[in-house]
Amino acid sequence: MNFRIAIAAALSTAILAASGPVVAQTAPPEWRTIAPENLLIIDTAKGRILIELEPRMAPLSVERIRTLADQGFYDGLKFHRVLTDFMAQTGDPLGTGAGGSDLPDIEGEFQFRRGRDLGFVNLAAGQAGLLGIAGSMPVFTQPDAQMMVTADFKTAAQALFCPGVLGMARNQDPHSANSQFFIMTGTNESLNGLYTPFGRVLAGLDVVRALKPGVEAANGRVEDPDLMTRARTAAALPERQRPVVRVRTTSSPAFAAMVEQVRTERGARFTVCDIQPIAEVTGG
Repeated sequence: MNFRIAIAAALSTAILAASGPVVAQTAPPEWRTIAPENLLIIDTAKGRILIELEPRMAPLSVERIRTLADQGFYDGLKFHRVLTDFMAQTGDPLGTGAGGSDLPDIEGEFQFRRGRDLGFVNLAAGQAGLLGIAGSMPVFTQPDAQMMVTADFKTAAQALFCPGVLGMARNQDPHSANSQFFIMTGTNESLNGLYTPFGRVLAGLDVVRALKPGVEAANGRVEDPDLMTRARTAAALPERQRPVVRVRTTSSPAFAAMVEQVRTERGARFTVCDIQPIAEVTGG
């Protein structure tokens, strides 16, 4: 089965995976702290957006975003295309959707190889594969058992475009990503496997949703758009200016309890996109 078709089938037919009690030798850590180089800070007039970059899933895209952000490339650029309950796009120096940086385009990173060390937590299962969370990212993947028959002891996986996920924008060429990116405010399965997901909002998704929307008939083009006043990784800031962000680990009892609560509330409508990271922010 085509991997992208398999995702759509799993998303539409997934049922919560049943599991028996697990006895741990030691209690799992409740929190993990985001490394400064993986914490992207976007400031706007509407507020601050804090993003965890995910180099394990999209190393080329993450390196490009880090490079441009820390050069100050994104400062003052517009959210030129914003569609309500879909996404907000930015990163174009022309502000039209046709621009980019002077750096060469990068290859699409639509899938990645998942090892056991990624910390994937299965939330739902269907005939085509597993749906769960790894780090902060929603992921579709094949079972661990498939790792035993591969040369690299890993299996196929793909991050999904759920609310808060960031993706690299591109043109018709799948390997034409450059500087533009978008932040999801809704779920859109049609993007899965066709665009590169490279991170997720940990705090400030309400800020993204408050950005001035565009005209739907004009494909989301915004008149007098909001701007990124500054975008930097935390690693590029003086230590005293860095926010510290920690996230509930997916192996913690608190995360499991949150999943159960959401599943109960959503019932048969539950999907992996209903699960948002639980983050705490200090400093900065």
